Amino acid sequence: MSSDCTITGWDIGGAHVKAARVERGRVTGVVQVACPLWQGLDKLDAAVAQARAALGDTRHHAVTMTGEMVDLFDSRAAGVVAIVERLTAALPGELHLYAGRSGWVAPSAAAAHADDIASANWLATAAWVASRCPQALLADIGSTTSDLIVIDRGVASASRSDADRLISGELVYAGLVRTPLMALAPAVDFRGRRHRVMAEHFATTADIWRLLGELPEYADQYPAADGGAKTPQASARRLARMIGRDVDEGSMDDWRTLAATFADAQLATLVDASRALPGIANLPADAPVVCAGAGCMIAARLADALDRRAVTLASLLTDCAPTCLDDATTCAPAVATALLAETAR
Repeated sequence: MSSDCTITGWDIGGAHVKAARVERGRVTGVVQVACPLWQGLDKLDAAVAQARAALGDTRHHAVTMTGEMVDLFDSRAAGVVAIVERLTAALPGELHLYAGRSGWVAPSAAAAHADDIASANWLATAAWVASRCPQALLADIGSTTSDLIVIDRGVASASRSDADRLISGELVYAGLVRTPLMALAPAVDFRGRRHRVMAEHFATTADIWRLLGELPEYADQYPAADGGAKTPQASARRLARMIGRDVDEGSMDDWRTLAATFADAQLATLVDASRALPGIANLPADAPVVCAGAGCMIAARLADALDRRAVTLASLLTDCAPTCLDDATTCAPAVATALLAETAR
């Protein structure tokens, strides 16, 4: 790569585009933009343009992605190629694609390396964290999914695909905002009685964390499940429907208690997955949980449940503009990809 000292890291997801600007090793800007990629590639164009407007242009771009998984594409490989073609047209300067264990590849090699490029953003984050913290559990809790990666003596997982990570427990489809509550538990207790949960898209994890007062406003970029208001009262109404009730059948304290029950179910899923991770038994007791993603506070809860100390990804950065610290933790793969690319130059 060129010696030019400024680079933008891109994480192209199926629901969000994240971008980070790095200048001479310093993180100077980070942005997350909603991008419902399943609705069409024009959504990617709009999100990239919005991120460029926020961060300004650079001559070099380092790209990782998970967006190839959306059902807009017939296959993951086709998704990789389509996304790279769109970015090549949209971004000025040079593109460098993160291909995990295959290193960095040019856009012209995207098809040949599609399997390595696809959904490698977790590996970018893990590789960068390993350079700062050689033994740790990386817990990146995003809007939709959670990445749980053991880093031992500077080496991350042997998994090569999302399928591998679903088998190992390193990928859990439970996030801060977009997860339907029916995915968290088949039944919950409410006011002393067991209720089976309706298998309907009535409410999402955004509702439970909003009711608990822990949902960062910037993280909630999508409409509510019913397209309605994003208030505690509206979240309580949506939550009540999950157990076949109306909101006036309970107090706000009742609905907050139910929200906490769903939150505990989400945490229990992450704890169970973490305890079964390959290599977790080899981590010493003082190895921390590195918390990242929009659901960083859920990762901190996970650390407490595992009896490990929690550190944020931003705390591992050697140089970051103070205004970017929270966003750098939220958009970890974009930041990591930019920093890895800078090191590779």
